[in-house]
Amino acid sequence: MKFARFLGALACAATVTAALAGPLDKTECIAPAKPGGGFDITCKLAQTALLDGKYISDPMRVSYMPGGIGAVAYNAIVAQRPAEANTIVAFSGGSLLNLAQGKFGRYNENDVRWLAAVGSDYGAIVVAENSPLKSLKDLVAAVKADPSKIVFGAGGTVGSQDWMKAALTARAAGLDPKAMRFVAFEGGGESMTALQGGHVQVYSGDASEAEEKLEAGAKIRVLAVMADKRLEGALAGVPTAKEQGLDIEWPIIRGFYLGPKVSDADYKVWVDTFNRMMATPAFERARAERGLFQFAMTGPELDAYVKKRVAAYRKLAAEFGLNVTK
Repeated sequence: MKFARFLGALACAATVTAALAGPLDKTECIAPAKPGGGFDITCKLAQTALLDGKYISDPMRVSYMPGGIGAVAYNAIVAQRPAEANTIVAFSGGSLLNLAQGKFGRYNENDVRWLAAVGSDYGAIVVAENSPLKSLKDLVAAVKADPSKIVFGAGGTVGSQDWMKAALTARAAGLDPKAMRFVAFEGGGESMTALQGGHVQVYSGDASEAEEKLEAGAKIRVLAVMADKRLEGALAGVPTAKEQGLDIEWPIIRGFYLGPKVSDADYKVWVDTFNRMMATPAFERARAERGLFQFAMTGPELDAYVKKRVAAYRKLAAEFGLNVTK
């Protein structure tokens, strides 16, 4: 009889534990790249902010699933792990650009539940400190005068985010993007070195990276940021592209999505949690420490924003003669 009561107590305890378990229990964040990059930073921002704010009781596990700027992770979540309510996956503006170009295979922007955008970076047009180019007006004039003398350099190949920034700038100067001189590097570090060495004249990179390099003493000048308004911090004095007559914006949002079969109730728990967390000064500090600018959006609002951005990227890619999804 005592043994039977013991088994009954165990079963009751298991039932209570199962009832208490929810989407914030034993959480995991998938970074769709190797450790150390932007996806890793995004996951670790959530990991730190959720634990420090006591929104979760155990540290969030960060796992790595590299491949295709998010393609491998996207396919894994949609096809193999669609209902894992305690698993969030990091994404970026580059992920959305690749979705628009069909680089995620048979899945598109409608196949996951977009959860939260936690910060943003922005495109930036950078030249060497000793460059004769002092503004975007100067750059446009130089491109029009002799396109062969202006070499754009950036991380990534044709169709990448950095290429898109260069292409938009060239097009605004009246140059066919296919005719611009472009050198692809492995990443921003190589591009910055080439810029300062005079091997390229313009670098179309990220504002946070430019800010970091300036603070480290790099001999560069930021001509413009591709934001809707001037940024905070060290780049507060840099005008936007729009201020200088070029209608170009390039936000690089960072955030998370959930699998497509996560329930509405669990999805709401995550959305409410991120809304509370991102409204705190502690989160603002954690975001700024990771080089991200303010951009907070969740739930249906983010879903609409993502789909609008992907549609815009799809249209832009088609205009530039790149492959796009339908």
